[in-house]
Amino acid sequence: MANRVVMMEEDVTESVALMVDSVASSPMTPKTVVMNKEDDDAHHPYAFHVSGPRNVASPNWRDLINSSWKDPNYKRTVMACFIQAAYLLELDRQENRNEQNALAPKWWIPFKYKLSQTLIDERDGSIFGAVLEWDRAAAMADLVVIRPSGAPKAVLALRGTILKSHTMRRDIEDDLRFLAWESLKGSVRFNVALEALQSVAKRYGSSNVCVVGHSLGAGFALQVGKALAKEGLFVDAHLFNPPSISIAMSLRNIGEKAGVAWKRLMSMLPPKNEPLIPNGNEGQVSPGNVSSGFRNWVPSFYGQNQKSTVDLRKWVPHLYVNDSDYICCHYTDQDGVTEKREVNNNKENNGPIVNSNYQAAAKLFVMSKGKQKFHEAHGLEQWWSDNLELQSAIHSSRLISQQLKSLYSIK
Repeated sequence: MANRVVMMEEDVTESVALMVDSVASSPMTPKTVVMNKEDDDAHHPYAFHVSGPRNVASPNWRDLINSSWKDPNYKRTVMACFIQAAYLLELDRQENRNEQNALAPKWWIPFKYKLSQTLIDERDGSIFGAVLEWDRAAAMADLVVIRPSGAPKAVLALRGTILKSHTMRRDIEDDLRFLAWESLKGSVRFNVALEALQSVAKRYGSSNVCVVGHSLGAGFALQVGKALAKEGLFVDAHLFNPPSISIAMSLRNIGEKAGVAWKRLMSMLPPKNEPLIPNGNEGQVSPGNVSSGFRNWVPSFYGQNQKSTVDLRKWVPHLYVNDSDYICCHYTDQDGVTEKREVNNNKENNGPIVNSNYQAAAKLFVMSKGKQKFHEAHGLEQWWSDNLELQSAIHSSRLISQQLKSLYSIK
């Protein structure tokens, strides 16, 4: 009996061992894999082949016949990739990456561009932008003997806020600067970006240069682009999720509403031939005095100190906004002359004919997906996603007019 029990125990032990070996060798069983640094870099969430666009081809000899750059969707995608490269240049710096494992170059190399300059914030040494130029040698290697029609010779790409300890303080400082004054002119980055844009615009011609940015970077791009427009240099501008909220804008709106309320009040009072103040006109209150008084109190918010002889209507930046993003959604307010239509993926110029009476306008592209989380609505990666449906319009709302007409009046 004892021998039988021992034999049964041995059989059970052997059966369990076989089952363990079978399960361990099954492909369904997860195994612990030790990854080296190269494997980790290859699967980094910001690697181009992991999170970049899927259906965008590199330039080739076919672009000499039918340039991909004439497709607005292709151009939008590439510009967004260049901004991502600006973000990653700073992340590469913070993570001490070298030329062999850097993430940023993979976001411009496929499009035959090269890095010619990095923009450094002297306050903390961070990289906040980059100048990318057409790489003729790389293009020639793929039989692209000339630059495709529509491809810029140089692109100034400006990143937005990075919430990491190395650069967060200066990024937020400029965020607050815009929130308070609706101007970034006082920032160190403004002067560096303006000098870089002026340099490439004069070297290659403004028609061959683009300035692009996302979030805070879009704010800088809008303002340095406007500064060049004042000099008569009109560069192509593509601005993703540009900031639209500021205290200065709120004060303007309060002043305008106060002026309207005062005019309504005066319209209910006796007519002018029954003066309210008998002693002449001295000190007389008119319907516009309150509004103009408020404007005199904050004249710079209204651009009264601005004297420009340049026709800024020639400069029409491209704005890409998500109506679920509270940072940029105010650009969609219907306060001005707007004509909309769906984007045609097969034509370069999707904008409609615009009312000739507009003063300042932007080509607005709006994404509407219902309610979204903030990080999705404000994220850069949405602008190179597949099957992106946008509405385009030439928009001349109050906010756009204010942004384009009085950005640099604050000293």
